[in-house]
Amino acid sequence: MIDPKILKDNPQLLKDMLRRRKVEYPVSELLDLDKKRRELIMEIQNLRHRKNTLSQSIATKKKNQESADKELDEMKKVGESMQSVENKKVIVEKRYSDLIYSIPNVLHKSVPIGDSEEDNIVIRIHDDYLKSGSMIDHVDLANSLGLIDLERAAKIAGSRFYFLKNELVKLNQALINYALDFLVEYGYQLIQPPFMLKKDAIKGSIIMDDFEDVIYKIENEDLYMIGTSEHAMASMHMDEILDSRKLPLRYASISSCFRKEAGAHGKDMKGIFRVHQFEKVEQFVISDAQNSFNEHERMLNISERFYQNLEIPFRVVLLCSADTGKVSSKTYDIEAWMPGQNKYREIGSCSNCVDFQSRRLSIRHREKINEDTQLVHTLNSTLVATERTMVAILENYQTNNQTVIVPNVLRKYMGDIKEIKIK
Repeated sequence: MIDPKILKDNPQLLKDMLRRRKVEYPVSELLDLDKKRRELIMEIQNLRHRKNTLSQSIATKKKNQESADKELDEMKKVGESMQSVENKKVIVEKRYSDLIYSIPNVLHKSVPIGDSEEDNIVIRIHDDYLKSGSMIDHVDLANSLGLIDLERAAKIAGSRFYFLKNELVKLNQALINYALDFLVEYGYQLIQPPFMLKKDAIKGSIIMDDFEDVIYKIENEDLYMIGTSEHAMASMHMDEILDSRKLPLRYASISSCFRKEAGAHGKDMKGIFRVHQFEKVEQFVISDAQNSFNEHERMLNISERFYQNLEIPFRVVLLCSADTGKVSSKTYDIEAWMPGQNKYREIGSCSNCVDFQSRRLSIRHREKINEDTQLVHTLNSTLVATERTMVAILENYQTNNQTVIVPNVLRKYMGDIKEIKIK
C-alpha cells in the first residue's frame, strides 16, 4: 500500500506513476474519497466534542436543580447526527480501502519509461556458454530420454501438470539442494513456509484483485495456496516491530508454488515451462530504507553468480514502467537463453517492493523502545524456479547424440551422474 500522505501532499506523484505504468485507475475518485473521509472524521470529532460539552452542561444544571431539557434535546439530535455521519464514514472507508489497497506501488526513479516488455533494458549479457547450431526443444528431448510424462499427468490432473521421471527427478532435487547450500554461503537463513495462507496474510503481500486469476482458493476455508514463498515470507513478521540492529534479515525459502495461469491461455502449453505447480528457492530480505537498494543489487548479483556457476547463458533485464509488477518499485529479470526456442526467456525476477508490503502488513523496526518506529523495506528474488531452470539445462546441455550433460556443480547432488542418456 502506498503512503496515504501522498494523496493529500503530492497527488500529482500518483498521477505520474499511473501514467508511466500505463494503468487505468480511478485516482480522482480516490482523492475525493480521501478528502471526504477526512471531512467526516473531522465532523465526528466536532460532534463528539459538542456531545461532551452538552454532557458537562447537563450535569451542572442537574446539580443546580435547573432544567436541562434544551440540552437533552440537543444531545439526542447530536447522537442521531453522529450515527448518520458514522454510517456515511463506513461506506466511504470501505470504498477508500478497496481503492488504496489496489493502487500500484510508486516506481523508483531509475525505472525506465516504456509501453511494454519491448521497452525493457538489457543491462548485462552472460553468453560465455552460448552454443551455436539448432537444438531440440525440451519437450522432444525429455520425451526421448524418458524424463517426463505429460499425457498421463493431463489424464489425472489436467493441462499444465507433469510427471517428472528418472534423472529429471534427481535434477529437480539437485537444483534445490545446490541452491540452498549456495545461499547459506551468503549468510541466508533457511526457511520452509506454510503452503497455505489466510486472506489477511496473503492480501498484505499482493493486490488481491490482480491475483484472482493466479492463486488457488481453498473452498470453504480462509486459506489460499501460495503462488510463491514470497507471500509467506512477507507476512511472517506481520504486526511485529523488529530490532533495527538485526537488519537486514535474509531468508532462503524453499516451497512448492501453485498458480492457475488463467491468463496464459495458448502460452507455453507444451512442456514444463509454464505450469500450475513447481518448486522454487527464493531470496527474501527485510531491510531498512537506507540500505534496501544496496540489498537489491546484492540479491541480483547472487542470482547472477548462481547461473554463472550453472554455466547457462543468460541476460539481466531492467523492466520498464509498464512491465513492472504493481507491488514492485523496481524489478530486474534474469532471462536464460533457450536454444530450442531460439530466444531468451524469463526464469527469475528480483524486486524491491520498498515499504508497499510492510505498510499493509504493519512490519516496522526501531533500535530502542522509546524511539519512533519506521517501516521496513521488503525485497524478493527468485534464485531458482526448478522447472524453468531444468528447461534451460535440457536445451543448453544437450549433445548431438541427444543426451544431456549434467552441470558440474550439480553432479555431487545426483550421485555423480555426469550425463543423462536413453535407458
